[in-house]
Amino acid sequence: MQIPQDAVLLRIFIGESDRWGHKPLYEALVLRARELHLAGATVLRGLMGFGKSSHLHTAKILRLSTDLPLVIEIVDSEERINAFLPELQKMVAGGLVTLEKVKAIHYGGA
Repeated sequence: MQIPQDAVLLRIFIGESDRWGHKPLYEALVLRARELHLAGATVLRGLMGFGKSSHLHTAKILRLSTDLPLVIEIVDSEERINAFLPELQKMVAGGLVTLEKVKAIHYGGA
């Protein structure tokens, strides 16, 4: 799989407790991206954050949150990311989704 130099970064901001069926939403999104042969996906867990409701989610010991922020990042061609967006719209009820153009300068495996 090659990523074109001119690529698109898809970022999906959700909560750790968000679900799709019986699975965590982040897991369902990554598995769906893999099924559709996107170049790759990474899930990042945030230590602190807030969204539209301004409710603070934090990993601080005195205030343990069961809904820490998560970001799923996927980089691929604009065409392949655009083809994934209808799937994403079905699965993500709340959260934030962003797209930005990026330059892929290296993509290789070990």
